[in-house]
Amino acid sequence: MTRVDSFKHKGLRRQMCEEMRRKGITDPLVLKAMEEVPRHWFIDPALDAHAYVDRALKIGCDQTISHPSTVAMQSQLLELKPGMKVLEIGTGSGYQTAILCRMGAKVFSVERQKGLFDQTKRLLGELGYRARCFLGDGYQGLTEVNYGPYDRVIVTCGAPEIPAPLMAQLKVGGIMVIPLGEEEQEMLRITKEGESREEWKVEKFGTYSFVPMLDGRNFS
Repeated sequence: MTRVDSFKHKGLRRQMCEEMRRKGITDPLVLKAMEEVPRHWFIDPALDAHAYVDRALKIGCDQTISHPSTVAMQSQLLELKPGMKVLEIGTGSGYQTAILCRMGAKVFSVERQKGLFDQTKRLLGELGYRARCFLGDGYQGLTEVNYGPYDRVIVTCGAPEIPAPLMAQLKVGGIMVIPLGEEEQEMLRITKEGESREEWKVEKFGTYSFVPMLDGRNFS
């Protein structure tokens, strides 16, 4: 399939990144990745006109692609350095995955919806992003395969609690970025300074609205 990334698309991405700067995004790795990754490739072509507007868009399976500002903020909070191993919970459209790959991360991504998993794994491969994608239960992370511990964990859906298996797979000194809550979520950055919960450093970065985090796999 031939994908077009026109001068217009590139110009709109530059404008989007300027908007991200005004909203407090300063990490040059994040801004460079967001200018380079064509968001319009990760949505329905019928929504092309909205690809670089700061809004969430439906992608099927009752899921959404997050606001660009949300993707940028979560990516910035990770304090990512190239070569780090990142566990992503909620592959979704693959846009956040692609941003992390473009930032130089080694990405391991878990999606529970088989329809999205099949579609997105194929798309990321076609676009040359070398993320490892898994169909699985996001609450459990990747307990069935031994790629951890991870330098970073990012959760891209609203979690009612901090999943213990994900914290167990995060290395000491690592960072988890997770939206916590049910009706609306508070964006947390948790630095794992030790194994016990008392040794976690928790920072809060405002309220957001994500689709809910669900347990188990969905093979339908």
